[in-house]
Amino acid sequence: MPTRLLLRSAWQTVNIGDIGHTPGALRLLDRYFPEAELTLWPSKVDRGVREQLLAAFPRLKIAEGDVSLSGVATTPELQRAFDESDVLIHGSGPNVMVWEQVEAWRKTGRPYGAFGITFDRTRHGYTDWEDGTLAQLRARMAALPSSAIKPIEREFFHGLSFAFFRDTFSLDYIRREFPGLPHIAFGPDATFACDIRDDARADTYLSAHGLEEKKFICVIPRLRWTPYYKMHGYPPSADDLVKDVLNARTQSADHAGVREMIIRWVRETGLKVLVCPEMTYQVQLGKEELIDPLPADVKANVVWRDTYWLNDEATSVYRKAHTLISLENHSPILAIRQGTPTIFIRQPTDTCKGQMWPDIGLPPDFFEVEDATGDALWARLSAIHADYPAAQARTAAIYARVESLQREMVLTVKRVAEQRVQVPLAAALG
Repeated sequence: MPTRLLLRSAWQTVNIGDIGHTPGALRLLDRYFPEAELTLWPSKVDRGVREQLLAAFPRLKIAEGDVSLSGVATTPELQRAFDESDVLIHGSGPNVMVWEQVEAWRKTGRPYGAFGITFDRTRHGYTDWEDGTLAQLRARMAALPSSAIKPIEREFFHGLSFAFFRDTFSLDYIRREFPGLPHIAFGPDATFACDIRDDARADTYLSAHGLEEKKFICVIPRLRWTPYYKMHGYPPSADDLVKDVLNARTQSADHAGVREMIIRWVRETGLKVLVCPEMTYQVQLGKEELIDPLPADVKANVVWRDTYWLNDEATSVYRKAHTLISLENHSPILAIRQGTPTIFIRQPTDTCKGQMWPDIGLPPDFFEVEDATGDALWARLSAIHADYPAAQARTAAIYARVESLQREMVLTVKRVAEQRVQVPLAAALG
């Protein structure tokens, strides 16, 4: 009987990065553990994501629903998957997304683990919503008390059979708090393995807008705080309103350097720009912050992607872009997978997951937003343009390291699955 893996992933579809986590993990598991039977336990597979996944992974089973702390599922398909699977894999994400569901699994005694997550507690004790640079977050992380981890979270970590963290801030913190954990290591976000493309749709779009291969850059905007209440149409909380004020105060300044870089790119190369979204709300944000303020001569060479898209079309477009410049994390990941050079700009509120970029070797193409002036960004982009083959080779080297790490992630899962025995912390400590 094949090993049965249950992947808990697919958190939302309003973000092509969050969509990308799932096909990335499935691709890795399919490639390096092909004899395993895969079932996806998703939160959201709307907007055509279900169809995309089933087309790319014909053997995949999907079991939707919820599970109570006592292990009772809301659908027969999920109950069967929950009862019969050998290993639960929590997919990439900004945290453990479903603590109680994983706790229900932990009670079964079967192995489980995390597959490229962040565990950020740097907001513990802070209430200003401002956050900070990676250097500031590192200092906060070092000073965190043990009480920053809740009891249910401690139970999760105590029972882990494997854990891969997509940034070394999270990894180092958990190693400090749980020194005996088995199979714990740095493991890049699963989106790095997402290779699903829709070349036909992308080529149609590029042709319609006069965008030629390697003769345009892609630029992705971002607010410091994602306005989920606006995206999903529910009333704002008091915290949402505070975040709105912070967004309004910072959004123009955060994009000023990018605007200047766009101007320099168009005027000095004569090439084009595609302003495009990673999340649904960024369609309008891109127009307001990156296109409307531009001089008329520059605007003529800038294309506005005026609709949201899925990861497959976006990946095909990123593949043909010259360079991708982004304030979001996952479009750069999709671009690097396709060999396209990337410049990433990190905002202070973007958690410690931004440490993933130094971890995989992106600097000098990594900027804190305060350092992302027009001159600084143009210096990097013009250097990439001046020796594009070297930039492509560097991008390929970054991905080769990621690929090696992700192969080991799956092989670890395979070893744990073959043992069919959970290795709790108490046993690991002897």
